[in-house]
Amino acid sequence: MAELFYGDVFKKLKEKKVKYVVVGGIAVALHGAPRFTADADLALELVPANIEKFLSALKELGYQPKAPVDPLEFADPRKRAAWIEQKNMKVFSFWKSDEPLKLIDVFVNNPIDFGELRKKIIIKKAAGLEIPIPSLEHLIALKKLSGRPQDLRDIELLEQLHDKK
Repeated sequence: MAELFYGDVFKKLKEKKVKYVVVGGIAVALHGAPRFTADADLALELVPANIEKFLSALKELGYQPKAPVDPLEFADPRKRAAWIEQKNMKVFSFWKSDEPLKLIDVFVNNPIDFGELRKKIIIKKAAGLEIPIPSLEHLIALKKLSGRPQDLRDIELLEQLHDKK
């Protein structure tokens, strides 16, 4: 069986019972659109207990924040609000020094309420793992909110998939 890039992360998040949804390029690919991406984009339930489980999982796997901060600051809603207001931060990034191309970006504030994302979650199986991704509708909405050129191309691909259904 082929190994899934970030499979170790998804396995560890499941083991730790982290509430998360994979968004971004991986979700686009899992919906069936031809898409390569090097990073993993995640939306978490942004409550301290869930974030602490997430941070514990990443630490066990050797990930650390790209920013020179204590990762536990990410669990503090006041700190995240300050990062958004003062630095216009959208995602908090983690990387591995021994695998610098592996990057995990986590929304600092979910553009779509996490509870709403979870209501329409789709579980995709890949390399023996169950990976939670947003509905096609929610993924397109997230891409529209981002609006970068790659996101606009992703929307075209996703809408073509939607039209075929």
